[in-house]
Amino acid sequence: QVQLEESGGGLVQAGGSLRLSCAASGRTLSSLVVGWFRQAPGKEREFVGRIIWSGGSPLTADSVKGRFTISRDNAKNTVYLQMNSLKPEDTAVYYCAARSRSFSDWTYWGQGTQVTVSS
Repeated sequence: QVQLEESGGGLVQAGGSLRLSCAASGRTLSSLVVGWFRQAPGKEREFVGRIIWSGGSPLTADSVKGRFTISRDNAKNTVYLQMNSLKPEDTAVYYCAARSRSFSDWTYWGQGTQVTVSS
């Protein structure tokens, strides 16, 4: 079992930055992939990016590439989503999720954190 807890959301003006954190606990994390997703009101959940806990380059969606960066701190069991040059269309609830590297389904989810970007 893996527990995930997001933090760092809030209200920011367009062009600003926020850093979201996803603190993970529970089973061994080294075999996991941690992803970020977002869901805006009335829209489908959207994949933002992911990072493999044991190493390798993170992957970000084309919609946020160049503005959002995913990183991890193994000592703190935390994955970060650094969001720069924020736009009003980035407004959404942001979730972190985790899955085994062996499976495609995202098994574990956090409760989400609201990000609101004002114009």
